[in-house]
Amino acid sequence: MTKKYNEKRRHPRMPVISNLIEPVNLHYKTEDGKETSLVAILADLSASGMRMISFLGAPLADKFSISLQLPGTDKMDVDAKLAWVKQRENVYTIGIEFIKMAEKDAKLISEMADDFNDCDTRILLKLPDVCNPKCKCHRICNKIQKDESLFDNVK
Repeated sequence: MTKKYNEKRRHPRMPVISNLIEPVNLHYKTEDGKETSLVAILADLSASGMRMISFLGAPLADKFSISLQLPGTDKMDVDAKLAWVKQRENVYTIGIEFIKMAEKDAKLISEMADDFNDCDTRILLKLPDVCNPKCKCHRICNKIQKDESLFDNVK
C-alpha cells in the first residue's frame, strides 16, 4: 500500500549543507515583555520557512524576529512565527514559518533551493558536468561532485 502525503510547502526547500552549521538568533519578547533570544542551528531552509535544532529549549513566544546570514549573502531580517516544536530528550526540533521577508531575500533562497534540487536530479541521472559555478548554491555546496580533483584519475 502506498501512502500519500499532502505537501503543504509553498516553496522548494534545501537542506543546510553539512559543513555550514549556521547559528540563527531568534529575538523575541516573552509574555511579561522581557526581550530575550535563543540560538539554534539551521537544518533546512525555504523562502517560506525553516527547520532548526536547539539544545537550549524552544522559543517562549509565538512570533519573533530572525537575523539570518548565509555565506555570500547579505543579512536577512525576517519576521516569523512558531509553526511546531518536537522534543526528544534535550533536543528541540523547531519549525518556523516566515511572515515577512524582503522579496529579494525570498527570491534568493528560492533560487538556491531550486539549483540545489536541480543538482541532485543531475547527480541521480548521472549527467556530466553536475557542478556549475553559476549555481546559486555553489558557495555553500559541499557535494563530492564539486571537488573535481577527486575525479581527475577516473577514466
